[in-house]
Amino acid sequence: MTKKKETIVQADSENGQIAGEALVEVIENQLAENNPPETKQTLERLIKSGETRENAIRYITCALSVEVFGAIKHNEPYNQERYINNLNALPELPWDSE
Repeated sequence: MTKKKETIVQADSENGQIAGEALVEVIENQLAENNPPETKQTLERLIKSGETRENAIRYITCALSVEVFGAIKHNEPYNQERYINNLNALPELPWDSE
C-alpha cells in the first residue's frame, strides 16, 4: 500500500488564490446571513480596534481556513465551535496559539 502524498496549496499559486477567494465568499455569505453571528461580531470588533475591513476579513479567513483545511486533513466534520473559538481569539492567529 502506497502512502498518499499530501498536497499543499501555496497561497501565492493559482490554486491558492482560488481557495482564498472561495473562503472570502463563504465569509461574505456568513456576514450576509448573520450565520454564525460571531463572524459579524468579529468583523465589527476588529474594525473598531483599528483594522481595515479588508484586513479584518483576512483575519477571519485565517480562522476559517484553519478549520476547513484541518477538517479535510484529518477527515473530520467541520467544527463550528472551534471556528468560533478561533474567531474570538482574533487578531491572535490560530497557529500562534498552538
